Amino acid sequence: MRSITKTGAAALAATTMLASAVSAQDLSGELRIISDMSNPGPRAVMEQLAADFDAMHPNLSVDLTIVDREAWKTQIRNALSADPPDVVNWYAANRMGPFVDAGLFMDITDWWEAGDYEGLDSVRGALTQDGRQWGIPYTYYQWGVYYREDIFNELGLSEPETWEEEIANCQAILDSGRKCYTIGTRFLWTAGGWFDYLNMRTNGFDFHMQLALGEVAWTDDRVRETFANWRQLIDMGAFIDDHQTYSWQEALPFMINGEATAYLMGNFAVDQLRNGGLTDDQLDFYQFPAINPDVEMGEDAPTDTFHVASGAQNVDAARAFLAYVASPEVQTEINGPDGLGQLPVNANASVADDEFIQQGFEMLSENATGGIAQFFDRDFPAEMASIGMEGLQEFMVFPDNLDDILERLEAARQRIYQ
Repeated sequence: MRSITKTGAAALAATTMLASAVSAQDLSGELRIISDMSNPGPRAVMEQLAADFDAMHPNLSVDLTIVDREAWKTQIRNALSADPPDVVNWYAANRMGPFVDAGLFMDITDWWEAGDYEGLDSVRGALTQDGRQWGIPYTYYQWGVYYREDIFNELGLSEPETWEEEIANCQAILDSGRKCYTIGTRFLWTAGGWFDYLNMRTNGFDFHMQLALGEVAWTDDRVRETFANWRQLIDMGAFIDDHQTYSWQEALPFMINGEATAYLMGNFAVDQLRNGGLTDDQLDFYQFPAINPDVEMGEDAPTDTFHVASGAQNVDAARAFLAYVASPEVQTEINGPDGLGQLPVNANASVADDEFIQQGFEMLSENATGGIAQFFDRDFPAEMASIGMEGLQEFMVFPDNLDDILERLEAARQRIYQ
């Protein structure tokens, strides 16, 4: 466990950058936080958050433990059950449901009602279950197609707006000796992103949500149509080879080196693409193109959250920390290009003057009329999401297995949602 020590630098940051966000309450004891912000950029943000909050409260000691993001998905239940911390990172919507049902997250409805989270009303529903609130959001981010603008220019390609244009661009990229898309599906969820977009573009947001709620059979012809569209790309050879052996980070060099031209990914990838040596003159972003002109554009925009463990020992400090993170000043700072590079949830926060953050904000504000999804492994119940993503990865590697995959997913749906 890492104890955040009080330093002059941290104190200065707290007073000059973020101090107005929360009053210096008389907090004492120890505040224990477990975070899954393990990638370098998010880790620095989380460490600074903890250090700044610690510096604001002389009698409080903040102990921060950062765990691997993928490992946390299997560790969180045990962490909340045995010697639980006070505050943890997690996700909104269905992903918090099992921990609410198990009594592991604290009901913080009273804090919402008391006005702790002014500016978050638009996303209150994503933190609501059984009419009660169980956490607070601190960031959200767009998904879309990040691509090598310089390669597009070399090949005379334009950003596609239709599926036909996407396919034509892909063929030109393949003809140039490159792959169209990089992807790493070793941890499965990246395949979920492709399914989300293909299904929302083929059948619409409402249908996608009905599937997530178990109201539509996986063997439905409309679901098969989604996979038929996906198979067009697979049969072309659009994706990098052996993607099931790579994590999403390990797939980045294919785009950085120009062996692949695009990545369907969340905006958190931009920092790593820049760190890999790509400039903003080489990078650009476009909204996943329309497939069915009769459905409106739905988007994935996952919301990341903080929750208080039901077994928290320092509830006063946990409440103050959540109010601090929810404030517009803090959300502006941590979501900026020097932080998470994402979008603040608080309506009173400022959106950073960054090309990709601004593009994402514009897209979600003006051209996501179909609806906003949280993401495959957040919108579907955990067990269905796990089984489903295994099937999606298998389809990308062995598309001829589709019938068997859909039968397995349908059997799982009938069992899980009963």
